[in-house]
Amino acid sequence: SGVDWQKVYDRYYPLLERVATRGEFSDLMWEMQGELGTSHCYEFGGDYRQPPQYSVGLLGAEFEWDEATQGYRITRILTGDPWLDDADSPLNEPGVNAQVGEALLAINGRRLTRAFTPGEALLHQAGAVVQLTLRSPDGQTRTVTTKTLSDESKLRYRDWVNRNRAYVHEKTNGQVGYIHIPDMGSPGFSEFHRAFLPELVRPGLIVDVRANGGGYVSALLLEKLGRKRIGYDVPRWGKPMPYPYDSPMGPLVAITDERAGSDGDMFSHAFKLMKLGALIGKRTWGGVIGISPKSVFVDQGLTTQPEYAFWFYDVGWRVENYGTDPDIEVDYAPQDYMAGRDPQLDRAIAEILKLMEANPPKLPDFEPRPKLPLP
Repeated sequence: SGVDWQKVYDRYYPLLERVATRGEFSDLMWEMQGELGTSHCYEFGGDYRQPPQYSVGLLGAEFEWDEATQGYRITRILTGDPWLDDADSPLNEPGVNAQVGEALLAINGRRLTRAFTPGEALLHQAGAVVQLTLRSPDGQTRTVTTKTLSDESKLRYRDWVNRNRAYVHEKTNGQVGYIHIPDMGSPGFSEFHRAFLPELVRPGLIVDVRANGGGYVSALLLEKLGRKRIGYDVPRWGKPMPYPYDSPMGPLVAITDERAGSDGDMFSHAFKLMKLGALIGKRTWGGVIGISPKSVFVDQGLTTQPEYAFWFYDVGWRVENYGTDPDIEVDYAPQDYMAGRDPQLDRAIAEILKLMEANPPKLPDFEPRPKLPLP
């Protein structure tokens, strides 16, 4: 990029003698690396003094204070993967069976008040077994035992994906599938294939890469999404199977945003470049220079080296420090979030339904079939 790295080094080296703490050294490193003007340029770790840890047990639910019961009424219980102990609400555990509308009165025998909240009662109770006192709407009170979560991220992610998928199915009368890809690493690869085959049986497909954390598998996923049906394997019994197998039947639409970066940038740009369908949302993060995190400091801190710059036929190097523009720009404003609206998903649904109406996906007419009678 034309940066005189020796000159940069000479500019920042004299500041080393003014560094008094490990944090100031990190600040200096970040400022120096910033001279590169490139993405994926980090310094982290090292011999930092650890701050106090205040872990809070989590119940995977939402509450509001209820004056009538003098407790916290359950307004929503998140639903995740019940076969994973860290990805479902403890209130869904067998034997707990909490219901929306019940009131949480006490935790570990301590009565909750408007001032003494569930969060305060669950301080230092992350991953711990706790007793919850619940009161049903008919006035019956019971005490149950469950184990709290230390992190709700898996649960909230699964709940969000499931609600999006159900919403898409409802709004399209079951004609459009929905896949979210959280990153382009092994978790994202797994998440894609968890949903790909069940959702592919529907005529249309929405692929959501918002907040995609990047990685390295975008080409593998695009290869599957880019398959074009050129024929069918028609069995004597059963349904016709497309060739290539597992190829989409109808239109695709992708959603992206400013939090999709790295390989998420590349997926979004390639989706447009390969003409797989419309890209909806906001301009992506703009960081496609990869790194090798290999330089370890004496205190076990780490710095990265940007060394894999990406180039595209249409824009050259310009995805870096810019991102890729959507075909259709749609804002997701804070007031939309507060109101429970997702205008980007709504626009994706509208666009794919428009495409399906203009060119309805359907199986071909396989007639006339070969006739081979005896002479």
